[in-house]
Amino acid sequence: MGERLRQHRKEQRISATAAAEAAGLSRVTLHRIERGEPSVTIGAWAAAAAALGLQVNLLDPHAPTAATTLPDRIRLADYPQLNKLAWQLQGVEEVSPQEALSLYESNWRHVKAATLGMKELALVHALATALGGGRLLV
Repeated sequence: MGERLRQHRKEQRISATAAAEAAGLSRVTLHRIERGEPSVTIGAWAAAAAALGLQVNLLDPHAPTAATTLPDRIRLADYPQLNKLAWQLQGVEEVSPQEALSLYESNWRHVKAATLGMKELALVHALATALGGGRLLV
């Protein structure tokens, strides 16, 4: 991971000093991260990654990837909140994943989060992961 951080920093032509300052770390700590020293705190790792425009993620190796969980078309009737958000789409029964993400993001204020079922929560997460860079822009 440290090597990947270093490589990304160099590809971006960011000096170690500038990256360390942006992360709120000493240059020595940044170099320890880039060497992969295990004694550096996870907070320092996260700060260094964020300063370089990256993020540290914990992934479940057994969980299906977003690519395998996103259907080609999303049936509105299968997702109650999405179906409500798509009220203006007359005669439309299915939308693309990108259209679904757009509906959720532009109308999230109307979503009753407490009533989202597990299936719909999984869809929102998969959409945000696969198409939204890991974030739902609401």
